[in-house]
Amino acid sequence: MRLSDLPRGTDAVIDSVDDPGGADPVAQRLRELGFVPGEAVRVVATAPLGGDPLAVRIGFTRFALRRTEAARVNVHPAGPQA
Repeated sequence: MRLSDLPRGTDAVIDSVDDPGGADPVAQRLRELGFVPGEAVRVVATAPLGGDPLAVRIGFTRFALRRTEAARVNVHPAGPQA
């Protein structure tokens, strides 16, 4: 599943960031910001009518991402918390 498709308020875990080219600056920047495998992520807000941007939380930090950027991040829903 793509981060751009994750429903608002759903906890997920990052699997990977798509890197279409050898030195893709967008993929590199996403990884520098903390979008790395195993990291917990949540979409906390979306623009009206499914537009840009998405507000995404990793840890205690929030980022605004375009949907095209969020579509590069592969996630899976987090399991139930104990």
